[in-house]
Amino acid sequence: MAIKKVENGYEVSFRVNGRGSREHRKVFPTKAECERFQRYTIAQFETQADVKPWLEKPKDMRCLSELVELWDDTHGHFLRDSKRRKSKILMIVNELGNPAGSSLTRLEYTRWRTQRSKEGKSPKTLNNDLGYMSSMFNTLIKAEEIHYPNPLADIDNVRVPERELSYLTHDQITELLDETKRGDNKHVYLITKISLSTGARWGEAEGLTVQRVRNNQVSFTDTKSGKNRSVPITPELFEEIHEHAKLTRSNNIFTGSITSFRRALARTTIELPKGQAAHVLRHTFASHFMMNGGNILTLQKVLGHSDIKMTMRYSHLSPDFLEEATRLNPLSNIK
Repeated sequence: MAIKKVENGYEVSFRVNGRGSREHRKVFPTKAECERFQRYTIAQFETQADVKPWLEKPKDMRCLSELVELWDDTHGHFLRDSKRRKSKILMIVNELGNPAGSSLTRLEYTRWRTQRSKEGKSPKTLNNDLGYMSSMFNTLIKAEEIHYPNPLADIDNVRVPERELSYLTHDQITELLDETKRGDNKHVYLITKISLSTGARWGEAEGLTVQRVRNNQVSFTDTKSGKNRSVPITPELFEEIHEHAKLTRSNNIFTGSITSFRRALARTTIELPKGQAAHVLRHTFASHFMMNGGNILTLQKVLGHSDIKMTMRYSHLSPDFLEEATRLNPLSNIK
């Protein structure tokens, strides 16, 4: 290295890799700045020299089934539905032909999804498939198990038509409760009443224990959203549940009763859209809650919705909404 004083400061000139390498020449106001520039330039060169392209990792050719096992070890086995989720992902992997994860393309996946749609799979199922696969890639990237981008990241969900939300009228509620009393299952009537009174899913009501019915409240745990919630009930229903628990002589108040409910529903005159058997009880609670002037945020908490958008499906049943629709429509002021 050579540093010499020049007319407007100090000039430094040096080569970082000996004769034949590039010469660095620069002028600074002080000699100290020349020295700092030289040290910085040499450090940059040495850092770059440590990068050896011929030693870079080869392309990751692990097949999707191997990635599923990695995902299961890293994250999957902690999920509540771990076995079902893993089985579902492996089914998708098998149908895709189990390619290397790094070789999977958006086009390849969307063509497979189109074929699934032609076979009659619903948009919701197709979106669940995409969600499971994309989540697997994201988890592995976060865990630094793979070092390439999520190949499915830019694929959009299939648009899902909004489902009809049926609810029972007062007459239908009476008819259904009468029918559930007539069956040979001693639990189905009371589970139905709890679902209608609290908006609980059938499995949540069916899984109640004695400890979860206290102080005129029922508490639901291990829910779909993963959050516990408590809902008040009338003193009459509270007593009815505890009297029933005495008969069962068990900490679990009820046993599996969904089949008996479906049989009771089939004996009524009630007709429902496909897939809305016991779930109509939850819709009925929410619909009557809003029609009776309930608050949408309170309903969200009672139902345990993590996203208010789910609860807003019932907002059109609010009396205020209905009143404004009739009062503010364009024909309202025409005589």
